[in-house]
Amino acid sequence: MQATCLRALERADQYQPGTRLDRWLFSILHSIWINELRARRIRLGEGEVDAETALVFDGAHAIETNILASQVLARIGRLPDAQRETVLLVYGEGYSYREAADLLGVPIGTIMSRLASARERLAEEGARPGA
Repeated sequence: MQATCLRALERADQYQPGTRLDRWLFSILHSIWINELRARRIRLGEGEVDAETALVFDGAHAIETNILASQVLARIGRLPDAQRETVLLVYGEGYSYREAADLLGVPIGTIMSRLASARERLAEEGARPGA
């Protein structure tokens, strides 16, 4: 998430107003992830990539992933501020419960409570028809 935000800020001039910001950010995130996978393969001595596999693009899968990511982000966006902030720190940024608690200046139990409430709320919203 941090790398995505940093790259988005560095390349803000490439964003086209009127387009969907979440899709632009998701494409940046995807690019960073693919580059990390490639770098990891090279570090592990697996630098050669089969062209047959590398050049196959599953458009339907990419679209489904994009739709799911948009739905998840929209649901997270509807959480109360404290829950949303906690979810993004722990699940999005990868902070430990302790780190998030220290950063937000709250007890670790509050972090656990916020996350439990957020998970419950997201599950309820996902169970509703048309959600």
